[in-house]
Amino acid sequence: MNILQCKNVSKVYGSGDNKVVALDKVNLSVEKGEFVAIVGASGSGKSTLLHILGTVDKPTEGTVTIEETDISALNQTQAAVFRRRKVGLVYQFYNLIPTLTIRKNILMPLLLDKRKPNQSYFAQVVETLGLESKLEALPSQLSGGQQQRAAIARSLIYRPALLLADEPTGNLDQKNSREIIDMLKLSNRNLNQTILLITHDEKVALEADRIITIEDGHIVGDRRTKGERPISECTDMSVDCV
Repeated sequence: MNILQCKNVSKVYGSGDNKVVALDKVNLSVEKGEFVAIVGASGSGKSTLLHILGTVDKPTEGTVTIEETDISALNQTQAAVFRRRKVGLVYQFYNLIPTLTIRKNILMPLLLDKRKPNQSYFAQVVETLGLESKLEALPSQLSGGQQQRAAIARSLIYRPALLLADEPTGNLDQKNSREIIDMLKLSNRNLNQTILLITHDEKVALEADRIITIEDGHIVGDRRTKGERPISECTDMSVDCV
């Protein structure tokens, strides 16, 4: 079952001599539960695609459908609501609110909608990401890797159709980078979360089940990986390895 469908998606900035074609008739489909890496050099169009999938930008042409909703047809207010409820966003910088506890940061999307959390699911997310002992701490009291875990938990709390991770390890050292990739893999496997990971790092991309390569606004590669690499720190986690 396709959870994401892009049909002939193009994005053009400027006009005349200043015209830049960031995406050119991109066609892409992603099934529910897939872990997909999108790779490409700077300026390839991968960030533009991320912004369109995250409803923070619109395509010049084409349609983008997430869970049967044409997000390219949404107005600004509708897009903001859809983004909060259906698209989890994880960036290189954690964007946690410094004056709120980790618990409240994670629950923020629900609090904005004045909705009560599903306590069982909240506990599952927190346990999966190893944050049980950090819920009453402030972001400044956590390491960079722990803050990124909290950002991932916040992106998962609404059970989004799609989690978009934009260079989530770009601000971390090797150990924490490995840890965050392991967390994303566990979220994908244990929570059946569909993930699109934007990266320029081929080693990180190889952790995904599928690698899509973008070059000059075109998809030039789409291949499956073997997916045989084990989760490196699985014995230290509070969830079962799968």
